[in-house]
Amino acid sequence: MAWALQYEVTERRNNMARKILIVEDNELMIEVMSYILYHHGYEAIFSTRAELVFDHIKASHPDLVILDTEQAGMDSKEVCRLIKLNIATRKLPVIICSDGDDSDAVLHDKGAPDGILHKPFGINSLIRTIEYQLAA
Repeated sequence: MAWALQYEVTERRNNMARKILIVEDNELMIEVMSYILYHHGYEAIFSTRAELVFDHIKASHPDLVILDTEQAGMDSKEVCRLIKLNIATRKLPVIICSDGDDSDAVLHDKGAPDGILHKPFGINSLIRTIEYQLAA
């Protein structure tokens, strides 16, 4: 039985083709999102500092980035704009997590994110948003 469980965990990790970079300064939120993503077949990579996003992108080659709008010291919309205006990363899907009502307006700006995830969000909403962006 232990072998079967070990095999299943190993197989799940080996089949994780999609990496999600979470840029969030709330460690509890990182833990929850990482847990959810892992159990839906994704590999979660995280950073608590938005200014290091390009270092993480270069090192881990994520398939998608989730940025929290409430980052200390750096505007996530500006980080997204930098990702989208950089020739090497412009096709990398970016989702911004926001608790503001006016966040949908940012979708029309130059260097806009590919999607918005409104807080508080549920597990299904998170997974649907990620799957939609990865399928695009």
